[in-house]
Amino acid sequence: MVSWLLEPLAYEFMQRGLLVAVLVGVVCAVVGCYIVLRGMAFLGDALGHAILPGLAIGYLASAGDSTSLFWWALGAAILSSVSISVLSRGRIKQDTAIGIVFAGMFALGIALISTMRSYAVDLSHFMFGNILGVTAADVWLTAGVSAVVLLIILALYKEFTILSFDPQLATTLRLPARLLDILLSVLTAVAIVVSLQAVGVALVVAMLVTPAATAYLLTKNLRRMMLLAAAIAASSGVVGLYLSFYLNVASGAAMVLTCTVVFIAVWLWQQIRFPHRTIASK
Repeated sequence: MVSWLLEPLAYEFMQRGLLVAVLVGVVCAVVGCYIVLRGMAFLGDALGHAILPGLAIGYLASAGDSTSLFWWALGAAILSSVSISVLSRGRIKQDTAIGIVFAGMFALGIALISTMRSYAVDLSHFMFGNILGVTAADVWLTAGVSAVVLLIILALYKEFTILSFDPQLATTLRLPARLLDILLSVLTAVAIVVSLQAVGVALVVAMLVTPAATAYLLTKNLRRMMLLAAAIAASSGVVGLYLSFYLNVASGAAMVLTCTVVFIAVWLWQQIRFPHRTIASK
């Protein structure tokens, strides 16, 4: 058992991959708690696909440099999140604004990619994840950006909590609700871009939603929910990487499937342990 655990650690790419898996798991889980509480899972999915033009432009501008791709993708994600917030201020509802921006940005990304000749291999890592290909520079970049996101959430924890549970109270207290809403959308965009190389565009929403939803089943206290979600996401990332190493499957898919199995186990336990809750909710 000890050799089974230690063998992957002999490889530097596994060491870097495990570090990124933990970092991505923690930051996505913490941001994901607000996503789950506010019912904004569609926003996470939309932003995950809306970064495609940024990836395409970054690829054209830097010939596939991972750092350049990261910043271009981040720019596209932030632009998309701000555009959704601005469009939803008037008669357009938020889900409609999300659909418009998501479709437009995704189409633009496809149009840009269609002009390339050798995009398939280079951009497929960002579409489906390639956590084992991260460099030392990628680890430091992920750590730095994750730290900034977590520090902002810590500094504005009370304000974000009021906005998530009672928007009317936020207005009564004269909190800058619109600005906080935009900032939370931007933090969601940043968390999505941070997790790109780990799980890819196709699976990024799972890292935001599944650990947070699992923690929501176990506690109604937001602080405990965040801690539980972070622990579930980080441990699922580690277990998923080990499964990827020994079973020779895609690392991002293994991480997300591990999260999903944990959610299903907790949900089933809830149904068996507290069946009256299901009846009462109906």
